[in-house]
Amino acid sequence: MPTVGDDAPDFELQSTAGESVSLSETLDSGPTVVLVNRGHWCSFCAEQLQTFSEVSYDLWFNDGVDVLPIVTDSIGPVTEMRDRYDLDVQLLADPDGEAVEKYSGTEQTSHGLTGIAATYVIDEDGIVQYEQVADHPGDRTYGNWVRYFVRNDYEDPFEG
Repeated sequence: MPTVGDDAPDFELQSTAGESVSLSETLDSGPTVVLVNRGHWCSFCAEQLQTFSEVSYDLWFNDGVDVLPIVTDSIGPVTEMRDRYDLDVQLLADPDGEAVEKYSGTEQTSHGLTGIAATYVIDEDGIVQYEQVADHPGDRTYGNWVRYFVRNDYEDPFEG
């Protein structure tokens, strides 16, 4: 599991837009936020994704930041999740948890294999600048905080 200062592991997954997306490609244009989500059924995930959906265009347009939410489900349920919550970000399907295993890891739950919820902010050099792995499913970092974090040169905007 990468922590602050580590190189972020690369991955390539299918997006709900029907294309293959890799971390290394998004880093070519700037920083990237990687969100690990438990599954299409997770209400905490949906809430977090909605906060990133609200700031994703601003992050991309003003700061060159891409948002890559990974959901440990097949593309069908992941696309349904995007549409149900009217998200402005494309989700990435990781049904076998291979990409998630490189980050926060997976666990077996009553819903099957799920990712352990996490947020990573990765700078344009591929270095993890922020890492938060959930202690419980409701423990999340939200989009607006990440926007301030990036604009504060990867420093907590509320400390000091």
